[in-house]
Amino acid sequence: MSFIWALIIGGIIGWLAGLIVGRDIPGGIIGNIIAGFVGAWLGTAVLGDWGPRVADFAIIPAIIGAAVLALLLSFIMRSFRRTDR
Repeated sequence: MSFIWALIIGGIIGWLAGLIVGRDIPGGIIGNIIAGFVGAWLGTAVLGDWGPRVADFAIIPAIIGAAVLALLLSFIMRSFRRTDR
């Protein structure tokens, strides 16, 4: 059950990051979950393990890390779209 809870929280973190950045994360729900997990790892590695914790995610660093990841993904996807033409 904790794995399902982690998937849900990871998806919410990815979705919130997409809202903060103002761009959709490619891949829909699966993309949001992956961005939430990778963003949580990135944010915790860079900013540390502080703030409230839900499902073993430090929420504030996880959202910041996922927002940075969403920005990076949007820039990468935008550059691929320009070179394909």
